[in-house]
Amino acid sequence: MSRITIHIGHFGSGKTEISLDKAMRLASAGEKVSLVDLDNVNPYFRSGEKRPELEALGIEVHTPTFEGSTVDVPSLPATIQRVFAQKDRRVIFDAGGDPTGAGVLGRYHRWLEEDDTQVLCVVNTLRPWTATVDDILWMMQEMSEHCRLPVTGMIHNTNLARETRAEHVVQGQRLVDEVSEKSGIPVVAIYGLESVLKALPEPFKAQYSALLTPLSLRMRPAWLDGTE
Repeated sequence: MSRITIHIGHFGSGKTEISLDKAMRLASAGEKVSLVDLDNVNPYFRSGEKRPELEALGIEVHTPTFEGSTVDVPSLPATIQRVFAQKDRRVIFDAGGDPTGAGVLGRYHRWLEEDDTQVLCVVNTLRPWTATVDDILWMMQEMSEHCRLPVTGMIHNTNLARETRAEHVVQGQRLVDEVSEKSGIPVVAIYGLESVLKALPEPFKAQYSALLTPLSLRMRPAWLDGTE
């Protein structure tokens, strides 16, 4: 894993959940971690909302200056620059949810290019903008151009939140594998709820065992699923 990991992806891809999960896993393993919330596109599901839990694990959190307030257009704090100097820390960027949002990364292009950086595109094939091979290829190209960095890996996260079934993941993997074959960009992880991963067909689990990663839903409020 690179020192800096950037998660990009369209609305509903699950990149914020994955950013939180990865930051918490690293911190629990004893790593020094910084989480940078650059998602200025979706104000409702932001990694910065979990600041107390993150800071309790020793994770340094950087969010837009007016995040959590009534100001419509947040600005990015100068403290973000600090993550490029702190070479002993692992850094997770939760970037914007569309090409325009990914473009915020452009202002940090020089430092990111000079550092040990990987850009991972999170793909949910059950979202309308990433439901076909061509859609996914176009989305990755657009985001790469806007953030001025190449996509180095894909994270497959096909899901319908708590309504996800094993067959959704299997069907989505066919698309993601085809995207990988056409683009040359490897699939580096397959995320899913632990119950969904356990229900996957045995041949699938055998083929992709090294990529399967359980994910907890930390951002999704229970009322959205009628469990409250």
